[in-house]
Amino acid sequence: MDPTPIHFIGEQIEVEFEAAPVFEKDPGCPDRFLWREQVYTIEELISEWRDYGRRGRMADNMRPENAAKAAVRGSWGVGRIYFRVRVHTGQFFDLYYDRAPRKQERKGSWYLYRELNWQDG
Repeated sequence: MDPTPIHFIGEQIEVEFEAAPVFEKDPGCPDRFLWREQVYTIEELISEWRDYGRRGRMADNMRPENAAKAAVRGSWGVGRIYFRVRVHTGQFFDLYYDRAPRKQERKGSWYLYRELNWQDG
């Protein structure tokens, strides 16, 4: 059975890795995340997907043929990498890494997207 969203969260989080990601803009699933002063240990990665769509001011700054390629491969600082996970509490979450640089940093940011209700069918 597919999961159903319980509620939208959309809050920035801190993540931790046992081993640092090889590529800063293409990290894998973290091992833990901190949300509202609680640490959540990721027990299982259920799925992972990428969305390299260009949003906002970035949507129209590329020629159409290049934008089509970038939508598949990605381009620097554009897109999101999503992870659907089960944590040690038994809860299910979608989180993502937003590849867009923030202010003076070249790094992107991590967000807790939503909590899910998952029932085995």
